[in-house]
Amino acid sequence: MDHDADYPAGYLAGILKQVKTIAMVGASSDRAKFSLGVLRALNDAGYDMIPVNPNQPGGEIGGLKCYKSLAAIERPVDMVEVFRASEHAYGVTEAAIKIGAKVVWMQIGVRNDAAARLAEAAGLKVVMNRCPKIELIRPSFETRTNRAS
Repeated sequence: MDHDADYPAGYLAGILKQVKTIAMVGASSDRAKFSLGVLRALNDAGYDMIPVNPNQPGGEIGGLKCYKSLAAIERPVDMVEVFRASEHAYGVTEAAIKIGAKVVWMQIGVRNDAAARLAEAAGLKVVMNRCPKIELIRPSFETRTNRAS
């Protein structure tokens, strides 16, 4: 996949239609952090959201049980969303592969080409520098903005 070009039509939508369970690594209960809003929006959209933050294990983030690591999650995870700095994406990707995730999605501002190559070599789909919350509303937004006057 060429992550420097726009993703092919349907690639992001296809991922968001296929996944059911999303582990968000770097989730935060801080209302000032963007991750909390994304977590809530994806949960409200029907995804089984799993917050992951080693500083809040056993607690809750957005009303959802928080885990200390991907390995601590006791159910299958379809997608791992990386809400950490780019330099942490490789380690998160290694953990995502170990738990059998199908997708590694790096949030806006997160890009790690080595992590992308690792994931793709293991058969995972990869998205970098995009927000799934934004991608969920993009089709309806584009429909409204592209209407003929």
